[in-house]
Amino acid sequence: MTQAEPYHHAVIGRALKIIDAEGPALSLDGLAARMGMSPAHFQRVFSQWVGVSPKRYQQYLTLDNARAMLADRFTLLDTAHATGLSGTGRLHDLFLRWEAMSPGEFARGGAGLTIAWAFQPTPFGEALVMATDRGICGIGFTSECTRDEAMADLTSRWPKASYVESATEIAPLAEAAFTGGEARLHLIGAPFQIKVWEALLNVPTGHVTTYSEIAGAVGHPKAVRAVGTAVGRNPISWLIPCHRALRKTGALGGYHWGLPVKRALLAWEAARADAADAPGARRTGT
Repeated sequence: MTQAEPYHHAVIGRALKIIDAEGPALSLDGLAARMGMSPAHFQRVFSQWVGVSPKRYQQYLTLDNARAMLADRFTLLDTAHATGLSGTGRLHDLFLRWEAMSPGEFARGGAGLTIAWAFQPTPFGEALVMATDRGICGIGFTSECTRDEAMADLTSRWPKASYVESATEIAPLAEAAFTGGEARLHLIGAPFQIKVWEALLNVPTGHVTTYSEIAGAVGHPKAVRAVGTAVGRNPISWLIPCHRALRKTGALGGYHWGLPVKRALLAWEAARADAADAPGARRTGT
């Protein structure tokens, strides 16, 4: 990560939030001025991070776009798993390895674990990132809550663990997570939750699925409500892409860290997927 990139992370995070809140009436000149940048410089930085211009990005924040994604980029999870789509689609832009805590370890509430943590800038605003020596175990966004609330939320999942603030340890993990580098995950959850989170990993970038599809993929087609709860309890936002789960109607459904964040994540991915699919586009990953 270059010296300018943390600053650009913060700029883009603020810009995404403003675009989401104020909609299509917002001008490029006005937005650039609020970012303290010239229009040309802001558009160049924004397009570099998001893949499209700020004006084009606004179109990806609408409910109509979620419905279009459901119609055009819907992923059948059984097919995705059988054909290896999770490897060629979901992981084409991210080297991801994960391992899960055993049920016995989970039942002990994290006893004996040391979890490092730090607040880090991301393209979607600030995030609290946590990791064990086996990999990232928690990512929570703070744009719709306070730092204290995000900390209380994640630490309550593993109440007997020891927590140590360590920006030195977390910064390179966060960089990999949000710039397409190699990321290791340590999934800490109940067995059913982990099955649901594993199913989410089969949804490729720029695609979506439904809660009922996930229920079928984990072998419990009638357990849609339980699946929704497990999706909401996903502790590793972004890398385990619970934001890609929609209702059958195309409605966004809920999102643990706030619907504005979910819209931003989906819009970001849809914009970059479309840009990559455009004729003559050079595929470079995210």
